[in-house]
Amino acid sequence: MTGPAAGGRFVGQRVPRHEDARFVTGTGHYVDDIVLPGTLHVAFARSHMARGRLTGVDTSAAAEVPGVIAVLTAADLNHLVREWWTDFEGPNGQSRQFRLFADGDVRFVGEPVAMVVAASRYVAEDAVELVEIDIEPETPVVDPEHAADEGAPLVHPEAGSNVVLELPAVDNPAVESVFASAPHAFTETFRQHRYACVPMETRGILASWDSAVRQLTVWLSTQGQFAAQGLFARVLGLPEAQIRVIMPDVGGAFGQKMFPHPEELAVAFATRRLGQPVKWIEDRRENLLCGEHAREDQATISLAVDDDGAILGAKADFLESVGAFPVAGGSALLLTTSIFPGPYRIGAAAGSGKTVYTNTAGRGSYRGPWMIETVARELMIDHVARALGIERLEIRRRNVIGEADLPYTMATGFVYDQMTAAATLEQAAQLIGYDEFLARQADMRAEGRLIGIGISLLAEPSAVAFGWFSTDAAIVRIGLHGSVDVLTSSASHGQSLETTIAQVVADELGVDVDDVRVIQGDTAVTPFGPGTGGSRSAVVVAGAARGAAQEVRAKVLNIAAHQLEAAVEDLVLEEGRIHVAGTPTRSSTVADVARLAYLDLAALPPDQGPGLEAQYRFAPQDKFTWSNACHMCTCEVDPATGAVTILRYVVSEDCGVMINPSVVEGQIAGGVVQGIGGALYEHMKYDDEGNPLTTTFVDYLLPTAAEVPVIEYGHIETPSPTNPGGHKGMGEGGAIASPPAVVNAVADALAPLGVTIRRQPLSPSEILSLIATPTGLPPG
Repeated sequence: MTGPAAGGRFVGQRVPRHEDARFVTGTGHYVDDIVLPGTLHVAFARSHMARGRLTGVDTSAAAEVPGVIAVLTAADLNHLVREWWTDFEGPNGQSRQFRLFADGDVRFVGEPVAMVVAASRYVAEDAVELVEIDIEPETPVVDPEHAADEGAPLVHPEAGSNVVLELPAVDNPAVESVFASAPHAFTETFRQHRYACVPMETRGILASWDSAVRQLTVWLSTQGQFAAQGLFARVLGLPEAQIRVIMPDVGGAFGQKMFPHPEELAVAFATRRLGQPVKWIEDRRENLLCGEHAREDQATISLAVDDDGAILGAKADFLESVGAFPVAGGSALLLTTSIFPGPYRIGAAAGSGKTVYTNTAGRGSYRGPWMIETVARELMIDHVARALGIERLEIRRRNVIGEADLPYTMATGFVYDQMTAAATLEQAAQLIGYDEFLARQADMRAEGRLIGIGISLLAEPSAVAFGWFSTDAAIVRIGLHGSVDVLTSSASHGQSLETTIAQVVADELGVDVDDVRVIQGDTAVTPFGPGTGGSRSAVVVAGAARGAAQEVRAKVLNIAAHQLEAAVEDLVLEEGRIHVAGTPTRSSTVADVARLAYLDLAALPPDQGPGLEAQYRFAPQDKFTWSNACHMCTCEVDPATGAVTILRYVVSEDCGVMINPSVVEGQIAGGVVQGIGGALYEHMKYDDEGNPLTTTFVDYLLPTAAEVPVIEYGHIETPSPTNPGGHKGMGEGGAIASPPAVVNAVADALAPLGVTIRRQPLSPSEILSLIATPTGLPPG
């Protein structure tokens, strides 16, 4: 079904982003820019040990500092928490361990123990240094591979086990039969390391309790105002109607701001208790220390293959660490084990896994939280190719799902109704000049250079649409003078929704995109919805906006037809004007129609109510809208220093009908940069005692423009059948497919040295260690 996609006057065009003007001029309005008279400020005292008995918390010295209003601990607030489940997980979410402040013991370095509320942030920071925290240290659980060992210390003694979730391997005769009869079977274990979300804007909250009207107003850096409202309501024991959550500009989130953390909830308690506005802005050390972590995964992969490299069967066993207090959705194990076969024809597959607590910071749903399945699968395919002496692009060609295979049902049950993995594989190979590179690589290797090329293929389960994420809504309203407001249940934290939703609505209403304003992020104004997450906006939010705009368009045409004494089907609506087809002089404007709709009700047709407004709620046809991509990159490794230089990076992506190619490429680029950082630089490292070692940007390395190459794009547009616009989500694919592409490129560069890569990050010291002690296969 691959082919050109339908586009509109604005949909499919590189429309400049509406939000750029204020962002590039420094006039964006974030939580910390909001000032209320009498605001108090918060600093948190935190545990300095990973595990131990909390024998004392002395706040007296801090409380005596001039300007300190209150110092609050578990004794003051923990018992006030009513319920802590999120709408995403439902009441069963209370099985997840949670507490506001450490009480009786500490369970990770950085766990909040007390909060100082003061007249200024300076006073709060000075006073928090005076809070004395006494801890009798105990042996922590840091290594997830030993968290479930018999006799291992318990992160949460009341839970009785460090195992959060277990999907045991079950008898699967079909899979075992395939492995028993396959000519070849290979097994490898791959590990990836812990890293952090690192949004440009850290977490932040300003909360203000108005006792006169019993109303809590919260300005929050979040991914979803209603998700926050629901959690605040349950934790505080207030009706949702008494809580208004406002989401100003948000400087990135990547999953970290899906739900409020204990710190934000404690701030809400503080404003109720003190009767003054209270603000907390997370500093960078706190963000790295305990914002949210991710990616600490292990996967043991077995593939059964024939002599030609055809994959006959697969088994995958995963292990993930969720730290001490994972947030809702922190475990991705169920999805990871379900979609492991990816964009390949694998007739028999079985998945298993285990999720464990450790005495480390909690895990969140970092961009593509299930991505270990892609990393492990793509590394394993390269391993098998080398073992069989089959070229790595060729082995993928032999196994990738092609158009002739569709619809294709994965061995785990999911159905691909459309998939262009084979096409993206070929487009990426053409863009990067795969064959030409291999020819040059041989010569460069002869010169002693370590040059490699990496491939990864991705099937992304985008537009998650079940449970809490089932629907989104939009209100479209044409005002008295013809301008358009779109109120969305979701809100942007960097996805350009102010522009892309305006493009969709402008096309449906036949008005200029600059006449459309998108209003978002306020529970008192916008329709109810789950917020951003799961790569849903292009499909679900745009679907809602499109539906609402179509209803308003029908009203506009109905009124205009009555006004012009013409049939609706004879009218043309474009560029804000309505005219009779073939008779441009018989015309009206959207603004004229709006004035009739609001001011001259007698001029309306008998069946037409007043106003030009509609609300529409959209739910995709399927739980997932599958997009797909192929990433390829080339690199060179310096054998003396171990440094990796990415030479070229190519992405071929099919995200259905693109609303705005510039936004699509921006999303891809952001994800790829995060993936490069994850594979080569970023590492949230703990020592054996559970002490985090990388809590500043001096130690926690992020890629900069100097390390990232120009990213080249190829687009294939296959309209999705799950939504009227034919769009597919793609917000997470860049971050998922890039680490295996980079690792495979480095592995290819080092292959002549007999190196096989089984763990990350590929820091210079790690690469030098691999070169010094090769443990891999000979070059294939």
